[in-house]
Amino acid sequence: MTRIGFLYTRLRLEEKYLLEELEKHKDVEVVRINDGNLYFDISHVPEPVDVLFERSVSYSRGLYISKIYEANGVKVVNSPQVAERCGDKYVTSQILVREGIPTPRVIMAFDEESALAAAEKIGYPFVLKPVVGSWGRLLAKVEDRSTAEAFIEHKATLGVNHQVFYLQEYINKPGRDIRAFVVGDEPVCAIYRTSENWITNTARGGVASNCPLNSELVEICRRTARAMGSGLLAIDLFETANGLVVNEVNHTMEFRNSITTTGVNIPALMVEYVLSKVRVPAEEFAMFA
Repeated sequence: MTRIGFLYTRLRLEEKYLLEELEKHKDVEVVRINDGNLYFDISHVPEPVDVLFERSVSYSRGLYISKIYEANGVKVVNSPQVAERCGDKYVTSQILVREGIPTPRVIMAFDEESALAAAEKIGYPFVLKPVVGSWGRLLAKVEDRSTAEAFIEHKATLGVNHQVFYLQEYINKPGRDIRAFVVGDEPVCAIYRTSENWITNTARGGVASNCPLNSELVEICRRTARAMGSGLLAIDLFETANGLVVNEVNHTMEFRNSITTTGVNIPALMVEYVLSKVRVPAEEFAMFA
């Protein structure tokens, strides 16, 4: 019997779909692990499992619990290395730049004065983002100097975690962006997210429609997935006059609006990928991260 540790914060539709797919495998026992209900002695795991399937909403909880399991010889999907590369927007951007993958320009600053100087350098409008965050929250499109001063002052008063200023070039999207779903390092489907708002996340009201996988999209997604360490990923891209650019990569992807939209059983493919890791020796699996 294969034991899959299922790490979660709450059971959203995505987690329910994944559990339904896992339950179809009669040789699989699912061990549910709520990331807020347990404490962990770092010298061992609470209950032995063959693979930990990390689906925490909380980036920090998922990351540290994954590290504890991996340190005790348990394979984790996605690995904590992949989580770190995707969960911190600076780290993601730095890897994309290093690998020569097209991505919007980013300037980092660490106090109010340098952030305002960075704003003048990158030009208006630009996007001010938290380095850790999801669902399009705490994003700001900064149109001019006075708006920059207000947003930067506001962030600086929120505490230490907000005194890292990530300024990203604004890309004038054609009313939509693309989210591509990757299993391993292979794109399996993609959606357009369309909105009248400049933030196109479906969590913020963006409407999903099917996006065909063409050769350009497949190639940039493969390169991006490999750069991040491969796994179960959602890659967000912008269409520009010069081709596709990668905006962000998500390591605990949501897909509720994309199954019927694309006709692809995304949770089934995700579960098959997780189960495939049971057959890989732990030391060899770690090499892929």
